[in-house]
Amino acid sequence: MGFLGVKASRPSEKPEIKQEPPPAAAEPAPDFYDELIARRPELIDERLKLHERIIEEFNLTALEKLAPEELSKQVRVYVGAHARKENLSLNQRELDNFSNDIVAEMIGYGPIEALLKDPTVSDILINTHKLCYVERKGRLQEAKIYFKDEAHLLRIINKIVAAVGRRVDETSPMVDARLPDGSRVNVAVRPVAVDGPLVSIRKFSKRPMGMDRLVEIGALRPAMVHVLGAAVKGRISALISGGTGSGKTTMLNALSSFIPEHERLITIEDAAELQLQQPHVGRLETRPPNVEGKGEIKQRDLVKNALRMRPDRIIIGECRGEEAFDMLQAMNTGHEGSMTTIHANTPRDALKRLEMMIGMSGLSMSMSSIRGQIASALQLVIQVRRLPDGSRRVLSVSEITGMEGEVIQMHEIFRFVKEHTDKDGKLHGTFRSTGIRPKFLNDLAALGIELPSTYFDPGYSL
Repeated sequence: MGFLGVKASRPSEKPEIKQEPPPAAAEPAPDFYDELIARRPELIDERLKLHERIIEEFNLTALEKLAPEELSKQVRVYVGAHARKENLSLNQRELDNFSNDIVAEMIGYGPIEALLKDPTVSDILINTHKLCYVERKGRLQEAKIYFKDEAHLLRIINKIVAAVGRRVDETSPMVDARLPDGSRVNVAVRPVAVDGPLVSIRKFSKRPMGMDRLVEIGALRPAMVHVLGAAVKGRISALISGGTGSGKTTMLNALSSFIPEHERLITIEDAAELQLQQPHVGRLETRPPNVEGKGEIKQRDLVKNALRMRPDRIIIGECRGEEAFDMLQAMNTGHEGSMTTIHANTPRDALKRLEMMIGMSGLSMSMSSIRGQIASALQLVIQVRRLPDGSRRVLSVSEITGMEGEVIQMHEIFRFVKEHTDKDGKLHGTFRSTGIRPKFLNDLAALGIELPSTYFDPGYSL
């Protein structure tokens, strides 16, 4: 065996081994590598050629045993030899970046590896091998990453889905997966993706955004944090409503920081991404059916099972189906303070969606009974939205107060009032109190939790 375990059957093509490979360079800055590729597009072919040669010539078992730092050093030697042989005029910095990209292609996710490491990127959206967009600070912008062709992109996709025991092909053209760091991945390939593979990656934040940070970026005000934190401590059950990418999960993570550490929490998710900071957390995740259509575990199954695990609270990442009824039952039977999120544009729409989901459970319940279940289980609805300027705001905090006839009664406590948009397109506004004193303040007071009455003065600017 030769360099990195090169197969001895091709001795004439073994790369030269240097006794002291140069030290590993720092990871390339994505913008610099984009600039290099834009200036030297032929390097895309060279990168793929090198990757294929390495896969063909090297002992993959030996490669897998190497530490990433050692692999990077060895590959840099090999890339340097290849650059000299092919007369690629690269300076030292360009050579280091090119080498690191080869390593990413081998052990990571190729062209998107740099985007996955970029902390400013929250979403990666690949529209076939020809085009990629990323979201930074709430705004979409084109990312200059390059796939040689559709087969190259499919190779990266298969590497992603294989890691979680899934497959994607013509017979199973859509798949949800999760990267090792927790990032959510959705893939669609031909024939449902007409022009070629579509990939959406919602990145997993290594540091969950807390309430202090949400206040700092203007998502809500300290007085609102005080009220919401008191509600969570006082076991007020909450529903977080909003559209796709509006910050529902971020808000759920932030609110969970107010849950006392002695309580036992069970989380239920389609793709585990909640980052609860309490020590006593049990995490459950759904499972899709296998290729034979068997083995599926739904959220409803997990909710029922969670009730047997002695939880103090149940946290459902997103309520989207028949599990809504079981969730409300749990909130009504000793698991107050539980929380979940739902896709809806207004608090009233969120309740309507809950009604529809309970109807999906197949139970013969009248609409009045369904609404009664909702009104008795939930007390707080927090509406979040991503605004046109890319910022995310808590638009409304509302309290459910009960039933009047067959209608769920709800009143707004706080709201965000839009005022104007400046020349840079940034939307300005203020958070204000509606002047309504929440009914749950009496419950909090009984627990010794007091809130300033000024928070609820009419028109009080938070």
